[in-house]
Amino acid sequence: MPSSPVPATTASATASTTAPPPTTAGTGPRRSLGPNAFLALIALCTAVTAGNIYLAAPMLPLIARDFGSVPSAVAWIASVAQFGYAAGLLFFAPLGDRVNRRPLVAGLSLATTAALVAAALAPGAAALAAAVFVASAATVVPQLLVPMVAERAPADRRARHVAAVIAGLFTGIVAARVLGGLAGQAFGWRWVFVGAAVLTLALGLATAFALPSESRRGAGPLLSGVAALPGLVRRSPDLWRACLRQAGMFGAWSALWTSLALLLTGRPYGLTTATAGLFGLFGLAASAVAPLAGGLVDRFGATRVVRSAYVLAAASVPLFWLGGRMMAALFVAAVAIHAALVASHVANQTLALTTTATPATANTAYVVSGFAGAALASSAAAPAFAHWGWSGVCAVAAVWLVLGWTTTAVRR
Repeated sequence: MPSSPVPATTASATASTTAPPPTTAGTGPRRSLGPNAFLALIALCTAVTAGNIYLAAPMLPLIARDFGSVPSAVAWIASVAQFGYAAGLLFFAPLGDRVNRRPLVAGLSLATTAALVAAALAPGAAALAAAVFVASAATVVPQLLVPMVAERAPADRRARHVAAVIAGLFTGIVAARVLGGLAGQAFGWRWVFVGAAVLTLALGLATAFALPSESRRGAGPLLSGVAALPGLVRRSPDLWRACLRQAGMFGAWSALWTSLALLLTGRPYGLTTATAGLFGLFGLAASAVAPLAGGLVDRFGATRVVRSAYVLAAASVPLFWLGGRMMAALFVAAVAIHAALVASHVANQTLALTTTATPATANTAYVVSGFAGAALASSAAAPAFAHWGWSGVCAVAAVWLVLGWTTTAVRR
């Protein structure tokens, strides 16, 4: 693995500042929000929209019961959501380098709302999966906003600003698991999708209204950013490493976290869906770690932070395995895997955003890689759970961590 005499974020930040700045028609939010209020609004919008991707996971037992099936038979719907998000990132997120983000954010928020309503009305698993796929594909607003935050942040505090948005993202994921399980148990899983639609519409349109006005930022076909992705990754070793490392880390987390409701509601624990959803509160460790990770990246560089995160994640896998029989081990493992994931994400995404002159396109490559790794891992985890139980899920997580690190641990 190539090394650098200066921290990775410092070198990449220098490279990004030498690139021509994007052409914009405005330099501030439309309604003159202060920088802190604007960042808080973006973080809140990110929390709400990110939660849509994981909305179905804690309610799988309820969905299965409603459709006259067993939870393992509908577990694939959680994977569909991740594949949908990866597809949406591939086609929509690169547009952040080329078009006005304000109407794009508004349009995607409307599309997500409509798909969530369709999910609430779905008559069966296939219709629900289709609606979840569309909703997840359209809910890519956070990845249109993160590059803008990185562009506007001071170079010496860039990772901390990115970390603030990532903290919102993981708070949304935790809220989806906790509130989704509780609300689903109390009101039914269909009303949870309706509530998510209302929140997505309100926050999405409010954020779009507050965004700065921008002119068209690029020439050529709108989808040319998609065609540029392979060459961009090939020319940037830092981006290539960030993509693969986060795919491994996110895949390990996804295999464990999307299967956890199946473990907690089955033998030996037999918890209700609502009680199992409360387990997601341990994910709040991610929100607490994000600002700390941002400061460490700004000070020491991305590589050290990612290496430490992988060590922590590797230690969490045997704890998760023990958690198949010991609840206390699950508690510790849940905190560890969330801390590792968010630290890795802050470091890798900051690197991806600052290593090229087209941050939205680079961010697309990075996040698509991460979610593709997560979707593949959760797809493997569902049959592993059906055949080998919780031990099979832990094995899938371990394999993803090994692949994510070893494929980038040699010189390219």
